[in-house]
Amino acid sequence: MVRTTALLGSPARTAAAGAAAVTLAAAGVLATAAPASAANYNGACGSGYTLVDSAPVRTLTGTTLGVLFLTYNTSNGYKCAVTVSNVGRPVPMAVGIKRSSAGTWVFDKGTYTSYAGPVYTYARGQCVDFDGVIDSARKRLVNTNCK
Repeated sequence: MVRTTALLGSPARTAAAGAAAVTLAAAGVLATAAPASAANYNGACGSGYTLVDSAPVRTLTGTTLGVLFLTYNTSNGYKCAVTVSNVGRPVPMAVGIKRSSAGTWVFDKGTYTSYAGPVYTYARGQCVDFDGVIDSARKRLVNTNCK
């Protein structure tokens, strides 16, 4: 089983967050307003992975804090999940994935500003369960994406 853990404060994540903040500040977008309703997939799973599913991660009151993404690599049969946040500040985040029929959850969790993951599981032709958490909001999809 392959597992990649993105560490808080890693050079790539820190540089990406810094560049995003500079871009937003230059555009006059940096504010303390409520999170946007959707986040874009950030390519964290790597080359060869295409987006196959996504779901908003919402609070009980309906505020969207980000999006849970699932990607698939047809060459190697791995599915990958990433949770991307719209919150704009460090919050507890997590992402998990497993084959629905069997398998162990593979998780990445921590306090992140932009995303949790990626996490991977081999699931060619098999359904998966995947789960994303941003602060107190959670989204879980089960027995899905069975190709």
